[in-house]
Amino acid sequence: MSAADIKMVSLPKICDERGNLTFIQNGDQIPFDMARAYWIYDVPAGRRRDGHAFRGAYELIVAMSGSFEVVVTATDGTSERYLLNRPYYALLLPPMTWRELDNFSTNSVAMVLSSTTYTQNDYIRDFDTFRKETTDEQS
Repeated sequence: MSAADIKMVSLPKICDERGNLTFIQNGDQIPFDMARAYWIYDVPAGRRRDGHAFRGAYELIVAMSGSFEVVVTATDGTSERYLLNRPYYALLLPPMTWRELDNFSTNSVAMVLSSTTYTQNDYIRDFDTFRKETTDEQS
């Protein structure tokens, strides 16, 4: 997958005087069926979470509250930083995308939707291993 496969996704935003509503449905806003949802919270302000990539899983990352940045490296070696700070925008990451979550604001919550259930063998937790696997893939 290349950097072109990493996309910001606009989610529906229904405005109402009682409060706004945003939703995600399989097949509408995401190109995969959701198999798992998890959220990251209570990260100290300004801190980051170490990175990893998935061999087979797609992810959709949403800032449910507060803000944080997602630093991604695609298989073609390009890197980019995305600011997530609105619950109606999400970042779609295809398999084999290295990502780190960085610069959390106080009380931020990151929700992640995944196309797979937790499988330890799908994780690449070492950046050098990621680079080797993506270089081998392109050869």
